[in-house]
Amino acid sequence: MQRIRIGIIGIGNCASSLIQGIHYYRDKKPEAAIGLMHWEIGGYKPSDLEVVAAFDIDRRKVGLDVSKAIFAEPNCTTVFCPDVPDSGTTVSMGAVLDGYSDHMEEHPDHHAFRLADATAASREDVVRILRDSGTEVLLNYLPVGSEEATRFYAECALEAGVAFVNNIPVFIASDPVWARRFEERRLPLIGDDIKAQLGATITHRTLTDLFRKRGVTLDRTYQLNTGGNTDFLNMLNHSRLASKKKSKTEAVQAVASKRLDDDNIHVGPSDYIPWQKDNKICFLRMEGRLFGDVPMNLELRLSVEDSPNSAGVAIDMVRLAKLALEQGRGGVLDAASAYFCKHPPRQFTDEEAYAMTEAFIEEYENSKRAIRDISRGERQPAALAV
Repeated sequence: MQRIRIGIIGIGNCASSLIQGIHYYRDKKPEAAIGLMHWEIGGYKPSDLEVVAAFDIDRRKVGLDVSKAIFAEPNCTTVFCPDVPDSGTTVSMGAVLDGYSDHMEEHPDHHAFRLADATAASREDVVRILRDSGTEVLLNYLPVGSEEATRFYAECALEAGVAFVNNIPVFIASDPVWARRFEERRLPLIGDDIKAQLGATITHRTLTDLFRKRGVTLDRTYQLNTGGNTDFLNMLNHSRLASKKKSKTEAVQAVASKRLDDDNIHVGPSDYIPWQKDNKICFLRMEGRLFGDVPMNLELRLSVEDSPNSAGVAIDMVRLAKLALEQGRGGVLDAASAYFCKHPPRQFTDEEAYAMTEAFIEEYENSKRAIRDISRGERQPAALAV
C-alpha cells in the first residue's frame, strides 16, 4: 500500500499523540495493538500515515523537525513513544489571524504560547507547501475559537486539492456553503469538532441514549471539565467558547428523547488547572425520573489523558478521508462525521453512525476486491455496477 501523506495545522498535544502513535504501532502485531478501533482500514495501517507538511506559530516549534517539535513546550501530553525518528519535515510558520488569544502570552513558558517572529504565511505559501509536499489530507488542530484561521486553511485545502479533517468546533463541514464547495471540488471533508475515543462527550451521549432507550425521563444534566493543557488555558478567554459550547451541547441534545430547556443543560469547559497537564477530568450529573415518576440521579467522574484520546479517533478519520479520495468522493463524509465528531451536519445515534462507518469501509473493500478480480480476469466488469 502507498503511504497517506498528511499535513497538520497546529503541532500541539493532539498532534504529538497522533505522530507518536504512527510510530508506536509500526512494530506491533494486530493482536497486540491495544487502543485502536481499527487496525486496518482499506488496507491502510496506522504506520502508513506520513507527516509531510506541518504548520505552527509558536517560536519553539517553527523551524524544527516535526519529530522534535511534538515534544517542545508547552506540549505536556504523555510521552508513550519517545523515540520518534526524524521525519525530514520541518514545521513551517503558519498564518496567525485569530489562531491564539493574547492572554496565552501572560503565563510561564512551560504553560503558555510564544509567538514566533517569523513572517506569517500567506495563502500562497500554504498552498505551495501542500502541493510541493504532496499532502493528501490536512488536519486542523488549531485552538478553540480560531474562526478566521480555520476558514483560511479550509480555503488553502480547496485550492491545493486536499481533503480536510476539521477537529475543532469551527463550523466548516456543518456549514452548507463550505460542504458544497468541497463537494464541487470532489474533496472529502470530515467535521466538525472531534469526539474523543472515550471522553466526556461520547460518555454523556451514551448515557443520554441509554436513558431514552430505557424509558427514563432526563430532566436536567451538566458536564463540567477541567484540564491543564493549552486547550484549557486558551478557553479561559470565554469569548472563544461560543462554538465549543454549542457543539458539545448539541451532541448531547441530539440523542435525548426530547430537547432539554437551556436552563436544564450545561455542557462545556469549566476551568484550567495547570498541574493537571494533559489529564482531563469530567464531572457528569444526570437527574431523571423512573417508573412511577420516581426520581433518580447519576454522578460520574471520568479521568482521561486528553490528547491520546483524540488521536485514537484521528487515526481513523485520516484513513477514511484517504479511502474517499481514492473513490473520488467529495463533500462531507456523513458516516465519519457523525461517528467521529460532535457537530456533524447530520446527527445520528452513535450506534447508527458506527454501522454507517463500517458499511462505508465494507463498500470500499468490496469495490477494491472487485477491481482486483477484474484485473485478474476472474470477474466481468458488469459486476461492479451498483
